[in-house]
Amino acid sequence: MNNVLEKQQYYTEKYRPQYHFSPEKNWMNDPNGMVFYEGEYHLFYQYHPHGTTWGPMHWGHAVSKDLVYWEHLPIGLAPDEHGMIFSGSAVVDWNDSSGLFEGKSGLVAIFTHADTYPETNRARQRQSIAYSKDHGRTWIKYAGNPVLQEEHITDFRDPKVFWHRETNRWVMVVASGQTIRMYTSINLISWEFASEFGESEGSHQGVWECPDLFELPVDKDPNQKKWVLFVSIGDNPNLQEGSRTQYFTGDFDGRTFLNDNSPETVLWIDHGRDNYAGVSWSDVPYEDGRRIYIGWMSNWRYANVTPTKEWRSAMTLPRVVELQSTEEGNRLVQKPIQEVQRLRTNHVSIQNKVIKPGTNLLNNMKSNTFEILAEFEITSETEFGFKVCKGENEETIIGYEVENQSVFVSRNHSGEGIFHQAFAGKHESKLVPENNKITLHIFVDQSSVEVFGNQGRVVITDLIFPSEENKAMELYVKEGDVTLHSLEFYSLKSTWR
Repeated sequence: MNNVLEKQQYYTEKYRPQYHFSPEKNWMNDPNGMVFYEGEYHLFYQYHPHGTTWGPMHWGHAVSKDLVYWEHLPIGLAPDEHGMIFSGSAVVDWNDSSGLFEGKSGLVAIFTHADTYPETNRARQRQSIAYSKDHGRTWIKYAGNPVLQEEHITDFRDPKVFWHRETNRWVMVVASGQTIRMYTSINLISWEFASEFGESEGSHQGVWECPDLFELPVDKDPNQKKWVLFVSIGDNPNLQEGSRTQYFTGDFDGRTFLNDNSPETVLWIDHGRDNYAGVSWSDVPYEDGRRIYIGWMSNWRYANVTPTKEWRSAMTLPRVVELQSTEEGNRLVQKPIQEVQRLRTNHVSIQNKVIKPGTNLLNNMKSNTFEILAEFEITSETEFGFKVCKGENEETIIGYEVENQSVFVSRNHSGEGIFHQAFAGKHESKLVPENNKITLHIFVDQSSVEVFGNQGRVVITDLIFPSEENKAMELYVKEGDVTLHSLEFYSLKSTWR
C-alpha cells in the first residue's frame, strides 16, 4: 500500500475517535506516568500489545506538544522478573534527589509491579521505579526494585508521586484496598509511611484505585487554597454504575489529608459511565497555571466487550480542573483544554430563537465529530436539548428536564448496545439554572459524548456506538418552548490524518 493511501486510511476504523487519544491497535486502559518535561507532554497508559482485551500489562507511550496532536512511541515499560507493569506516575527529578542523573534533571517513573507470592495464588503488588536520561525515550529499571512493599496489603497499587515544597519531600499516595496510604521520601527510593485516609470516608462501593492529590486555588484566589484527592472506585456487580471516580476536598500538611466534608459525603467527578482512573499531569509549568487531567473513557463493567475490533478504548478530552465555592462547599469544575479549539472548522452561529415543538433549526446539519456551545433561557416547564448521531431507529439524546432541574444523556437508542446488558441507559445529574439560564458545552466524536453543563459544574461522559452513516442532529423541545440565546457549532478536524 502506498504512503498516501495508508495515511488516508489511518484511524478510519469503525467507531474510531478522531480527536480523542486512542492506541494504534490493541488494548488500553488507565492513563499513567503523565508528566510535562522540556516542551513535551508524556502520556503513558496501561497497554496489552498482543490483544484487544485486558492482559499482561505494559506501559504504552505517546508524546504531544499541545495535548491535541499525539505521536506514538515504542512501549515504555514491559513486564520483567518482578511482574506486570500496573498503573503509576512520573515526575521530573529536577535537582537529582535520586542520584540517578549525575547532577542533572531527568524523569522518574513510579509504578506497581504485579505478580503473585511465590508458590501461592495470592496477588502481590509492590512499588518500583524506573528512570530516563533521554526525555522518556528509553527507561532503566532501578536495580533495587521494588522500593516499597507492604506484605499484609493485597490491593496495593497505583502510586501517584509529587514534590511537596513546604516539607521539602516527595509524597506518594497509593491505593491500599479501601483506603489511601501516604508515604514520604527525600530521594524517590527510600519511603517512610506517613498516614492513611479513607476508612470511613466517601464511597466504598468497590476497591479503591488510582489516587491523585494536588492543591488548587478556590475561586482562582491564590491566597485561598485547598487540596483535592481523586479516588477511583472499581466495579461492583451489585450496583448499576460500574466503575467511577470520586473526589474529596480538604487540607494536607505533607503527611496527613483531612476531609472538609462529612465522612458520608460522596462527590463524583463525572455523572456518566465512561470516565475512570483519571489523574493529572505532573510538572506543568508554573506560568501555565493549569491542573490538567485525563481519564480512561470506559467502564470496567463492559470495557472488555465494547464493539471495536482493531483497538479498544480511548481517553477523555484533557480537562482543566478548578475549585469553586458553593453553598454546599468547595466543588470541582472541569473544562476542556483551550487547545482543542485549534480543531474547529465549519462554524455555524444561531442567535436569539424561540424553540417550539416540531421545528428543528439543525435540520440541514450532519456530523459525528463536532462541538456545540449553547445557552438557553428557560421559559416553560418542558424538556429540551439535542439529538445527535441520529438516523433510522438511532439517536443519542442530550437533554434538560426543567421540572427536575436535571441534565441527562440517554443512550437507550444510541446504536450498538447489545454487547452488554448494562450499556443502555439514561445518566443524569442535578443542574440548577443560573439567572434562569443553563449552558451546555458538548463534544461528540464518533463513539463518545462529553457534556459540560454550566461551565463545567456538571459533567457527563458516555460512550455510544451509532451507525457511521447516522450523522443527523436535532434541536428539540417537548411541549411549551425555550429561548435559545446562542448556539455555536463547529466541526472538529481529525488529529490523526
